[in-house]
Amino acid sequence: MLKSLATLSMVMMSGLALAQVGTSAQESGHAASEKAKEVGDTMKSGVESEPDRSIDKAKAHVHKAKAHHHAHVAKEAAKDATH
Repeated sequence: MLKSLATLSMVMMSGLALAQVGTSAQESGHAASEKAKEVGDTMKSGVESEPDRSIDKAKAHVHKAKAHHHAHVAKEAAKDATH
């Protein structure tokens, strides 16, 4: 009985750690994606006329903010996974 309880406890703990690592990896992927979109919009704004340039610069700022948010969430999830 004691062995099965210990095994169940270990399985639950490892499941929680894997969930945090999965969250960290997912958020890191989102951050990289948003960063790529930001770079794309910034590059696009460099060759466009003024109205479109302003729109693409605004989009790039939004992508930068989202990338920063996802990176922060990934960092927190990684911290939680190691504790």
